[in-house]
Amino acid sequence: MKAAPVLLLLMLSACAVADPSVSVSETAPGFFWGLLHGFIAPFAFIGSLFSDGIAVYSVPNSGGWYDAGFIIGFLSMAGGGGKASRRKG
Repeated sequence: MKAAPVLLLLMLSACAVADPSVSVSETAPGFFWGLLHGFIAPFAFIGSLFSDGIAVYSVPNSGGWYDAGFIIGFLSMAGGGGKASRRKG
């Protein structure tokens, strides 16, 4: 039953609404910027602890494609879990 509060929190976070006053321009970061930001996310996180001028995630961005690039970049930087799923033996 420990997963129930986490599941409830995830379901509630899916109801979050983006601020409509934030406009997205044509020059907003897209997929490839998301990919790069995903690669450098661990280093950006460390930098953000020491400086308010460094952010891990770019806002505003182009939306879903930026998110997809960010996740792919971060997972490839973190190893993706592919090696961990292989069994030795």
